[in-house]
Amino acid sequence: MKVEEHRERTVDIAGWPVRLTSYRIGEMFYCTADNISPGATIARTSGATREEVESAAIERATDRLAQTKRHAV
Repeated sequence: MKVEEHRERTVDIAGWPVRLTSYRIGEMFYCTADNISPGATIARTSGATREEVESAAIERATDRLAQTKRHAV
């Protein structure tokens, strides 16, 4: 099986830049949300449609990033 319908986009979630990467393998879509620098994975989801998996990844990332404390520099 190979990756099809690959798409990357950058969104702002809770004040953080987040890269959403979604793709299809077979009949399933997968999505990964990571913070752009250093690229740590925040959420991974899978489901039947791209909209479903991206929405779920954004929801999970929002929950996790909203709890992250920022330190003044």
